[in-house]
Amino acid sequence: MSDNNEDKPTLGRKPLGLKRTVEAGQVQQSFSHGRKNTVVVEVKRRRVIGRPGEVEAPRAPEPAAAPPPPPPVQQAPRPVVAPPPPRASATDSLLTRQELQAKLLREAEEARMAALEEARRREEADKLAASEDEKRRAEENRRAEEEAEKERQRKAEQEAAAAAAPAQAESQPAAAAPAAAAPQAPSAEKAPAAKPAEEERPAPRRFTPVPQVKRPEPPKPDRTKRSPGTADDRRQSGKLTVNRALADDDSARARSLAALRRAREKERRSHSSGMSQPREKQSRDVVVPEGITVGELANRMAEKGADLVKALFKMGTPVTINDVIDQDTAELLVEEFGHRIQRVSESDVEIDTAADVDAPETLKPRPPVVTIMGHVDHGKTSLLDALRGTDVVAGEAGGITQHIGAYQVKTKGGDTITFLDTPGHEAFTEMRARGANVTDIVILVVAADDGLMPQTIEAINHTKAAGVPMIVAINKVDKPEANPQRIRERLLEHEIVVEDMGGETQDVEVSALKKIGLDDLIDKILLQAELLDLKANPDRAAEGTVVEAQLDKGRGAVATILVGRGTLRVGDIFVVGEQSGKVRAMVNDKGQQVKEAGPSTPVEVLGLSGVPMAGDQLSVVENEARAREVASYRAELATRKRTTSAPTSFEHMFSALNTTQIEYPVVIKGDVQGTVEAIVGSLTRASTDEIKVRVLHSGVGAITESDVTLAAASRAPLIGFNVRPNAKARALAERDKVSLRYYDVIYDLIEEVKNEMAGQLAPERIETIVGRAEILQVFPAGKKDKAAGLLVLDGVIRKGLSARLTRDDVIVSRTTIASLRRFKDDVSEVRAGTECGVVLQDTNDIKAGDTLELFEVEERARTL
Repeated sequence: MSDNNEDKPTLGRKPLGLKRTVEAGQVQQSFSHGRKNTVVVEVKRRRVIGRPGEVEAPRAPEPAAAPPPPPPVQQAPRPVVAPPPPRASATDSLLTRQELQAKLLREAEEARMAALEEARRREEADKLAASEDEKRRAEENRRAEEEAEKERQRKAEQEAAAAAAPAQAESQPAAAAPAAAAPQAPSAEKAPAAKPAEEERPAPRRFTPVPQVKRPEPPKPDRTKRSPGTADDRRQSGKLTVNRALADDDSARARSLAALRRAREKERRSHSSGMSQPREKQSRDVVVPEGITVGELANRMAEKGADLVKALFKMGTPVTINDVIDQDTAELLVEEFGHRIQRVSESDVEIDTAADVDAPETLKPRPPVVTIMGHVDHGKTSLLDALRGTDVVAGEAGGITQHIGAYQVKTKGGDTITFLDTPGHEAFTEMRARGANVTDIVILVVAADDGLMPQTIEAINHTKAAGVPMIVAINKVDKPEANPQRIRERLLEHEIVVEDMGGETQDVEVSALKKIGLDDLIDKILLQAELLDLKANPDRAAEGTVVEAQLDKGRGAVATILVGRGTLRVGDIFVVGEQSGKVRAMVNDKGQQVKEAGPSTPVEVLGLSGVPMAGDQLSVVENEARAREVASYRAELATRKRTTSAPTSFEHMFSALNTTQIEYPVVIKGDVQGTVEAIVGSLTRASTDEIKVRVLHSGVGAITESDVTLAAASRAPLIGFNVRPNAKARALAERDKVSLRYYDVIYDLIEEVKNEMAGQLAPERIETIVGRAEILQVFPAGKKDKAAGLLVLDGVIRKGLSARLTRDDVIVSRTTIASLRRFKDDVSEVRAGTECGVVLQDTNDIKAGDTLELFEVEERARTL
């Protein structure tokens, strides 16, 4: 590289500015093949700038401020010598101006931080020295005050001694002055004489700041005379560094604070264990379920598992720690180890409402619950409509009630009565039984023009089984053919004696159409309720019964709850059957939303996790965890009951061997739970020995795709009662050719299903004996066949009839009349007492004396 000075510009005078640090030049490069290239090269020189503290380097560092006089053994701190300035190297000259500036700023910041750290250390040392100086001065002042107090006491003793001397100044007044001077001389003379005695007593020590004598321990640095640079030496003194590890001295590493702490804790434990008495064995209450492993029992007893296994071996029960033992064995172990047992079972999770009895002072009057029962089409719903002033029956399919309805009626006197309307069809037996169990009073509706019918008698039996009072309402008395007296006489057959006949059962003649006798019926209901003295506690967690449940498309699972006791409020957490939930909203019988429902109040509850079964008990619990626990336990019990095989019996074995029984699969969906229950029960009762109904699935709500898929897999019809499929389910049913059947009247459904079940059975064959004949003689007819001469004993013989050939009352063959002749003429039939000749088809085993029995076969369709 060479500089080209000829190209540099020259000026008359030197320009103002900093010294140039960049020199430019040109370098000529030569390449092969004669090519050359000229390159401009700039050289930057580094500007050396001194550090901020280097100018004051010759000044010695000032000593650390230590006000108290140090002990003589302490050494003065070594002065901090400033490091020599770094020499400029070849690489430093290549630094750019920005790098140099950044380096200088970094060094200045480091110097500033070092100065701040030095000032902080010096300030801490000053504070520590000042505190120790203050303590020393306080100690000196205290000792000085003690010396002064002793001096004052000594002077007081001298003055007391002087006062006790004889008073000679009173007898010699002239010698008062010498006498006054005389005591001073002896006192002055006694003072030097007493001084040696005082010198024999040790003079008070005046403490000087001398370091305290300590036990031989590793020397600790004195905080009053440490240099500012030794603040980290005390903190780093016990740590092992690379220099200390490689050093040749025998200095050992100091113990860490954690090690010292562990050693002290160990010493304290050993001391306390050695001094204290052995702890007394603690007796515990051990909760033992029906089955528990040995290891779990050991954990609950806070004992060793090996000890329990050893004890069981001594009892003659060889087990391992993972084996399950019963409650009795666990009780023996618990008592042997000195603990107390608490037996629990899975059923403890269940809510026991029977044991929860309210105190008599908390009970308050509640409205009566009245259930209307009777035969179908006897006017139960019409009577309730007349009482409520509504028209419920107009909206019912087929004019019959097919689910339980719950209503509240307010009388003219301000009293409230809760009514339950039950169906009267024979399929709704469970509903009527459920209504009788949750009611206080039963109103038995009997039509005056019809009399006692099967469902009327069934309602009487349900009422007797429930043990509730009954009021007989004889309806339709406005009809000309009505005969109420005949109804009262027919009730005597079932041990129902009305008051007019000397009994205790109340009766009233009413007409729902003409509204006759309704006030009398209300009065009798209130009178019966007053006799029952119905009371409940409204200020407690609610309990109730599911009257009806359904799956609504917009609201989800909805249950009609009749509150028994307590008050059900919005937001309450409850468990009902196998379902749990939280009350999101409540709707009364008039369609109005309410915030709470007291005893004997029917409401529709929204917020269930699923559709419960009708008749399930509702109980409000404290939290959701408890509700889920009870619901899961009940679901587990139901699953276990459903999957547990029935005990084996001969009847069960023979029924299992019967492979000729036909199954009729069906999928049922309904609008409410009670209706679905009634349909399933009716179809199950329709089963016979030859065919039985197999309900693949029954549920509440609209028909869904899963229902169609299940029906398609089993080729089963899908029955919808008051429900319809959605669009996707309908399209899927059309694709898979699934039979969808819709009904709104239950007896139409049952009748059609029975007809379909009967259609799958073979038609019934009925044989009718037409005539009997005796074979008198056998003749050959052709090469193979034989003809028989007959005498018709009774009936007729026709050509083409089926016949049985019997010999000594044993059937030889079954054949058909192929040809029938009288003399030589073919005839169609021959009557009794006439001879004829016949040719039998497919048989030649004919002998004289055989009997021919002729019969006709009629096939009839099967009915269930």
